[in-house]
This record gives sequence, C-alpha cells and structure tokens, in this order.
Amino acid sequence: MYANKSLKSIKTSSSDNPLIEDSARATGLGKPDCPHCQGLGYVIPDVPPGNPGFGRAVPCTCRAADEEMARLDKLHKLSQLGALKDCTFDAFLSDGHGLPPQKQLNLKMAYERTLAFAQEPKGWLLLKGGYGCGKTHLAAAIANYRLDAGHPVLFVNTPDLLDHLRAAYSPNAVTSYDERFEQVRNAPLLILDDLGTQSNSDWAQEKLYQIFNYRYNGRLPTVITTNLELESIEIRIRSRMVDPSLVQIIHIAAPDFRRAGVDSEQSELSTLSLHSDKTFDNFDLRERELPRAQSDNLQRAWQTAREFAEDPQDWLVFNSLGYGNGKTHLAAAIANYVVNQGEPVLFVVVPDLLDHLRGTFNPASGVRYDKLFDEIKKASLLVLDDLGTESATAWAREKLYQLFNYRYNARLPTVITTATPIDELDPRLATRMLDGSRCTFFLLEVPSYRGGIKPKKKRR
Repeated sequence: MYANKSLKSIKTSSSDNPLIEDSARATGLGKPDCPHCQGLGYVIPDVPPGNPGFGRAVPCTCRAADEEMARLDKLHKLSQLGALKDCTFDAFLSDGHGLPPQKQLNLKMAYERTLAFAQEPKGWLLLKGGYGCGKTHLAAAIANYRLDAGHPVLFVNTPDLLDHLRAAYSPNAVTSYDERFEQVRNAPLLILDDLGTQSNSDWAQEKLYQIFNYRYNGRLPTVITTNLELESIEIRIRSRMVDPSLVQIIHIAAPDFRRAGVDSEQSELSTLSLHSDKTFDNFDLRERELPRAQSDNLQRAWQTAREFAEDPQDWLVFNSLGYGNGKTHLAAAIANYVVNQGEPVLFVVVPDLLDHLRGTFNPASGVRYDKLFDEIKKASLLVLDDLGTESATAWAREKLYQLFNYRYNARLPTVITTATPIDELDPRLATRMLDGSRCTFFLLEVPSYRGGIKPKKKRR
C-alpha cells in the first residue's frame, strides 16, 4: 500500500507547475488511471525513516504486467517456438498412423502424460524415442499450452542453446553471458529439445551439467527430449535424469510419423523381403533324414528361435561349422514372425551393412553417416546375417565393435548368424556373444541341406 503523502512528495519533487505535472503523467511509464502513481510509473513506499527503502522511488504495481510481458517477450525471442507454433495437443495424432494396438496405447499414454504435465508442470519430464516419433511435437505442445495460458516458457534446441551461450561471449553481444545463462537456469519452465545432438566438447558438457544440476537442486520444471539411450548420456547428467522422485521417463515406441504405416516401418536397409518365404511352418526339421542327435539339435534350434520370436529379448546367436544348415532360415523366420505382429525389424547381411555405411561417405549420398549408423544401432530388432564374411579391415572391425557394444549395453534384441568359429571372431565381439547372462549361443550341429545325408527309406 502506498500513502498519498508519499505520492505527493514524488510529484512536488518534479515540479510545482500543474502543467508540467500533467505532462509528466501523459508521458509517464505507468497507467494514466492508476490510483497509486497517476501515470508516473513510480511511487515512494510508505516506510519509516530507518528502512533502507525510505525516500526511494520504485516501479509502481501498474507496471508489473508490462514488465512481465517484456520479460516473456525476451524469453520468447530466445526460444525457437516460431516454427513450432502449430505444434499443439489438438494437432497431435495420438493414435498415430496405422500403428499396432500396443504402440497406439503407448502413444496415447505419452499424449495424456504430457498434457497432464502442461496443465500442472511439476518435476521433470523426459521424452525419449527415435527420429520423428512425435517427442518434439509433444514438447512444443507443452510450451504452446503454457504460453497461451500466460505463463513463461523457454523452449530451445540443445545445440542452439550452446550456440547462444557461446555468442554471449562476443564483445558485441546485446545480452551478456551471465544474463543469458541466468535466463536459462532460472526459466520457470525450461524445455530442452534434442539432447545428445550437440557437439560434446568439455565446455558443452560442463555448461549442460551446470544447467541440469542447478535445476535439479531447485526442482525447477524441465522437459527434455532425446534420441539417446540413457546409457549414452554423460553420467553426471544421467544421474539426475533417472531420479524417480523428480523425473517421469516416457519412452515413445512409435515409428517416424513422416513414414506413415506399418510397412514403412521396415528400414530401406532391410533385405527381409528376399526371405519372405522363410517361416517356422515351412522349416524342414529333417526328422527322417538325420541321426537322432542331429535331429534333436535341429529341433532345439527351431524351438529356441520360436521362443525368441514370441518374446524378443537380449541376443540370440546361431553358429555352425558350415553353410546351408538353416541358420538364415531360422533368423528370417524370427524376423517375419515379428513383422507379422506389427513390429519393425532390420534384417541385413553384415557385408551389405558395412557397404551401406561406406556409401554415406560419397559426396552424392543423400544419407548422413551418423543418422544411418544411429538407425542400425537403435533398431527395435536387428538381425545380422553372415557375420564373419565381411572384409576384416580395421575400419570394419571398429564399426562392428561400436554396433555390438551399443546394443549389448542397451540390451537391444539382436539375432546373429555366423559360420565362423567363435574363437576366430574379433575377441571384443566374441566376449559379448558368449555372455550367457545376455546372449543365447546355439551351435547348429547339422550338415548342409544342399549336400547332406540322403533321406532314409521307409521301413515296410
């Protein structure tokens, strides 16, 4: 509350001339009809002489709304919502495009939980999933929802955020580094899009850690989107992102919205269409052809493959001491079974996979190396056929190790076939394939279908 005598004192200090006083009102920063400042924009609080604020003019309450709007405008300019202004909850297709029921439920759950967060932002929300699954749309929908309700939001792409901070070091920068950094750290709601796509220099890691740590300690509402598996995120940041007392983690399992339909979920790299005729039903168990021990071995291989197809988890390796004994048929049968359940599969021969990666180095290639490799590493189910037939260059060994190591740590379902003895493979690959806690290693002990034992004659 401001006293009339205080208001009078600020008026008379400017002038005793009523014309000048009226002019001050007309050009003041406050609202002309404000009962406190009569348009001047400043008042002197009614405080006792010993108070530090005694006799000091302060902005009037009628300016608070304008100052808040100016602050929101500054945050809005820093954010990148201009191109995402149409990303709203109403515009989001929560049923996806031709998704199987399980993925429809997953996408609907993601939609409902992000809407609930937008209505009452508390804690952190982590949206993770593949390219084009809708996580940026949902994050932007939260931002647009809050802005429409008059609440401040800072939405920014992670690499661009770091660029903004670097630019603030420039002597010509309009906003100082300290001011820019405080805007980010203290934003009432911060939305960081595409965490993990930034260049991970020591400086970048340090700045992100400072932001995450500050907001974590202050329990400030934060939304993060990422394509990364949690294991790939810097450990100091990851430890804060997995705190269940603060963070909701939503994994969006939907495929790329830009490649609508179940059929389009199958990668262009996949050669599964060449093996569409290979199923469990038409797999020849050679029961009347093989000796009992070999027949039992083939039967167990078929059963192992069938059980994996029904619930793909961790790794399955089919090894043999020759070719043509059913490894590829069983691997393709797994893939075809999973595809028929409406799930995506990447089936690829290992030498072809490496050729695809090499092809991205061609200047005429329309595919970026990092995006292609990321697609392979993160495939929902990856079937690698004929491991060991590739050219064993240092580059090839390194790429395969990176692929194996990522999927091993992330425990992503993987099927591998190889006719190479395990002790002749790269030891870094072999150790992961022989880990019984994460991999079923099956040795097929049957001869080739194409040159095997002749069928036994029926007994009369």
